[in-house]
Amino acid sequence: MSAGITISSMSDYAILGCGSVGHAVAEELVEQGKDVLIIDRDEDRVEALRDQDLNAQTADIREEATVDTVADNEAVLILSSDVEANKEAVRNIRENGSEQFIVVRASDPVSEDELTELGADVVINPSTVIADSALRALETGELEHKAQKLADVIEESDGKLAIITHDNPDPDSIASATALQAIADSLGVEADILYIGDIGHQENRAFVNLLGIELLSYDETDISGYDKVALVDHAKATESTFDKPVDIFIDHFEPDEEYEAEFVDVRPGVSSTSTILTKYIQEFDISIGEEVATALLYGIRAETLDFKRDTTPADLTAAAFLYPFANHDTLEQVESPSMSPETLDVLAEAITNREVQGSHLVSNAGFIRDRDALTQAASHLLNLEGITTTAVFGISDDTIYLAARSKDIRMNIGKVLQDAFGEIGEAAGHSTQASVEIPLGIFTGIETTDDNRDTLLSLTEEAVKRKLFDAMGVESGEGGNGN
Repeated sequence: MSAGITISSMSDYAILGCGSVGHAVAEELVEQGKDVLIIDRDEDRVEALRDQDLNAQTADIREEATVDTVADNEAVLILSSDVEANKEAVRNIRENGSEQFIVVRASDPVSEDELTELGADVVINPSTVIADSALRALETGELEHKAQKLADVIEESDGKLAIITHDNPDPDSIASATALQAIADSLGVEADILYIGDIGHQENRAFVNLLGIELLSYDETDISGYDKVALVDHAKATESTFDKPVDIFIDHFEPDEEYEAEFVDVRPGVSSTSTILTKYIQEFDISIGEEVATALLYGIRAETLDFKRDTTPADLTAAAFLYPFANHDTLEQVESPSMSPETLDVLAEAITNREVQGSHLVSNAGFIRDRDALTQAASHLLNLEGITTTAVFGISDDTIYLAARSKDIRMNIGKVLQDAFGEIGEAAGHSTQASVEIPLGIFTGIETTDDNRDTLLSLTEEAVKRKLFDAMGVESGEGGNGN
């Protein structure tokens, strides 16, 4: 049972040592209708407390007799500024065999440890509490300031706002764009969401379709028709350049290139851009719609692997805010889309052809029709026991496509692909997921024809696996194919 739940359920409290902290706590508890007994050795202070109709007695909290005085109280708060007296009070209570819930005041980390060892249930260091409160106030003030700045930039628009996701956008990027679109709408500014590449992964397509999110292809849109441009969740999964300057940049990764935007909010301390946009939704006090709430909650869950990867308190509080507004039936449908026959074929081929070195798995899916099936195969294979990194590649037309996933905190799979193939192909991604496209002819040195497809496949498999395992720091061929 947590300290907060325990305290709130108890009816009788004793406060030992009633300085300014104890007095404030006593007044708050009485205001809540609680029965409070205050013990302090300062007679004048006790008399002043009684004048305020508070139940106060004069006694020395270090004396063993005080233990009997508070024996009927379920919780004891020892809040004297004299830490040595607090230690003695805790020691006396515990040596008497009492199982009362004890909250005690410390003065520094050393006394915190000592009081814990003596048997205190909760130890409070006022300096830490004040510092935490100051940081929360600073965070609140910064968010308020940033929200106003974001509103100013959006409202300065004389036309429409273009919100651009990253290449082949994932749920976090799409959800973040949807939230920024809702913010712009609340400010009376029309906004479109533009995506680069494809909406390929079946879960991502289900996500967009079930929530009715309208996305426009960047390549098929005239960007000059927009007055302002915003990039969301864009830093680590694209190498695109834009004909117009960027006005708004929001991400949870530091960008590799600097954008001289009017508004920038980059927070590496959170695990998803959806978390950042949720904070702005709260700050703007927007009446959040079910679609936006569902999208943001899914964006956070997808980016943190359902709160199992790099999750921060900010991610959890954002998810808790979104939870009652989200459609959980829709979430279940998004997370369990039906698997197409093509995806099943690619997964079967990837399982058959897998090669495992240590905890790293690389597999050739052969000739494919749907390159997006590679990402699903890489995700499924990551569930194999002992596997922390997967890479699945296949050939479509004149291009080798590769998708990779990793849950190894020591590895940045995006950097691995960049190191391995950056000079001969286009790599994009970040620490946990990445992809690469390699022109087949450049990679093999052989022109693609119908007659040499098997030869190309064989050469590709050997070369890709060797480059990948080298970039991962293992030698191909050490441990068999894992079958």
